[in-house]
Amino acid sequence: MKHAYFRALAAFFLQFKSEQMDEETLLFKLKDAFNTHDIDALVACFDENYYSEQPVHPDRTFQGQEQVKKNWASNFNEMPDFTARLLRHAISNNSIWAEWEWQGTRRDKSRLLMRGVTIMGVEDGKIKWGRLYVEPVDVSGKGIEAAVEEVMHGKKND
Repeated sequence: MKHAYFRALAAFFLQFKSEQMDEETLLFKLKDAFNTHDIDALVACFDENYYSEQPVHPDRTFQGQEQVKKNWASNFNEMPDFTARLLRHAISNNSIWAEWEWQGTRRDKSRLLMRGVTIMGVEDGKIKWGRLYVEPVDVSGKGIEAAVEEVMHGKKND
């Protein structure tokens, strides 16, 4: 009886680890596709009916693999040196939380530097939905006190 319990417990943890490895493998495939600019490999990471939202920018919501392909093909074309660094990640309950740094040089020689978090839901080995919180880095902001003031009291025209 005792051995059956431990076998069942071991099977549960192996199944959990297997699911986690599948999601982690998917995340690393996505990162590799970003960095090799392999649009087909990138699109293959997403479900056909992928649903994307950026809660801070609700007008950017879309659905479907084709829009993923259009967006990223345009990015790769505009920034031939685009790179994605996966800074940290966590996997839980069919969700991947990933912290990214995206960099590149646009054709007009201006630099892209974005950082933030994506939360992705995974079903059947594909990214089914995503919530993106990735924003341009403000390297020369006014500091924390000015930011708090703006949040509390709104922007002031200087």
